[in-house]
Amino acid sequence: MERESMEFDVVIVGGGPSGLAAAIRLKQLNAELTVCVLEKGSEVGAHILSGAVIETGALSELLPDWKERDAPLLTPATDDRFMFLTQSKAIRLMTPPQMNNHGNFIVSLGNFTRWLGQQAEALGVEIFAGFAAAEVLYHDDGSVKGVATGDMGIGKDGQPTHNHTPGVELWARQTIFAEGCRGSLTKALFERFDLRRDCEDQTYGIGIKELWEVDPAKHKPGTILHTVGWPLDTQTYGGSFLYHLENNQVAVGFVVGLDYANPHLSPFDEFQRFKTHPAIRPLFEGGRRISYGARALSEGGFQSIPKLTFPGGVLVGDTAGFLNVPKIKGTHTAMKSAMVAAEAVAALLALADGPKEATAYPEHLKKSWVWSELHTVRNIRPSFHWGLWGGIAYAALETYLFRGKMPWTLHHHADHLALKKASECPKIVYPKPDGVVSFDKLSSVFISSTNHEENQPAHLKLRDAAVPIAINLEHYDAPEQRYCPAGVYEIVRADDGSNPRLQINAQNCLHCKTCDIKDPTQNINWVVPEGGGGPNYPNM
Repeated sequence: MERESMEFDVVIVGGGPSGLAAAIRLKQLNAELTVCVLEKGSEVGAHILSGAVIETGALSELLPDWKERDAPLLTPATDDRFMFLTQSKAIRLMTPPQMNNHGNFIVSLGNFTRWLGQQAEALGVEIFAGFAAAEVLYHDDGSVKGVATGDMGIGKDGQPTHNHTPGVELWARQTIFAEGCRGSLTKALFERFDLRRDCEDQTYGIGIKELWEVDPAKHKPGTILHTVGWPLDTQTYGGSFLYHLENNQVAVGFVVGLDYANPHLSPFDEFQRFKTHPAIRPLFEGGRRISYGARALSEGGFQSIPKLTFPGGVLVGDTAGFLNVPKIKGTHTAMKSAMVAAEAVAALLALADGPKEATAYPEHLKKSWVWSELHTVRNIRPSFHWGLWGGIAYAALETYLFRGKMPWTLHHHADHLALKKASECPKIVYPKPDGVVSFDKLSSVFISSTNHEENQPAHLKLRDAAVPIAINLEHYDAPEQRYCPAGVYEIVRADDGSNPRLQINAQNCLHCKTCDIKDPTQNINWVVPEGGGGPNYPNM
């Protein structure tokens, strides 16, 4: 069956804050433009997960009357705390200026994104939720022509079932890629157009989050707590966040830099252990865990930003890596990058015979507050390669004395190269979950409402089926069993312990992309499953 095609002026891949900001800005600039947004989740916001505390600058530029439009920014930040944890104590530290949240709001980013989707649709943007962009299309001259959605109804054997529906080609004069962290199509664009030639390796973290309903007597709306230290060792980058939203809800999460060295480390179990700390546990006792999820974060910052344009398209948001790590925020920078891109694309499309590459986008972005904001803090994340105390000392020096004007730029390294052999690292014994404040992976995945059509090809592809046993198990004790926060990867054996093999439970996948990033031989390739699959996050 041949694929049908649809034509638009602009196709946007990804219905997150950056993709929707681009769509809204395009329609504000030219209401006659036909704009389509593709979202692989079952609805806009279904796959969105973040802390989140949001700065409103970019939102106010995009929609100055957002308060009158009833934007779901309901809880202003009121109290910032920053603590260093030992196993038994919590020591309050001075809050770094980048983490001052005065004027910001604690939000459900999923609900904020759903609201943005409504604003886009009111302007005439067409949003196709439940359709995953699976392939980039090209013109004969090599420029991007658009994207194609994946086929539906392909069985595990790769053959069409009786429910087979071919994908649809969406052709565009310009395609905006807003896939979020480690986008599968963006990876292909990096290679085809050599977009990472002049930038550092991207470095990543994994963020794991739960939403709780707590005892009203313990709830303090607007309170923000960040911690470093225990349970991580001082050589592993990471820490926690804890945000009190409205309605007695608390968002709690843990971030681990994916450049960690010990293959025995499990980010999920570090998070569960964190909640048992005597300064943290009382908040959750007597409460109810509502939801769970995980996603990777692009932490490379300024020096990891790739070339942003190519013939026929642009990159925006977290797919390009605009997260401000010291602020622990990226929504404002992602949205602003998309707005600048939309302005460049709209100007390009207004030319009858203009060029196919929106080169004005990076030129204008470099003159915006996004560029200066990220440049100022560019050295803080890589300084933690010297460990927790070295990183804190350097960050203080750069922040208070040099104010981001150091005459050098520190470097990153690829996360998958940081993993040491299992024999070189101490094993980590994690306590069993108590079912009160700590839980196992499978019960956690259950409350993420994750679901995939079972009879479909696995969207987690192995480039070489022998590598998981011959290399990963042999040298690294199968770290995919631990860095995956959803129990997707499992080593199974015969009854006598022989004949180990890797079992991939793709049904559990939260779409966090950690396996694609951390696999030591880069043998795992994450591609999109059927549209509509994956988590369905409420209020995350």
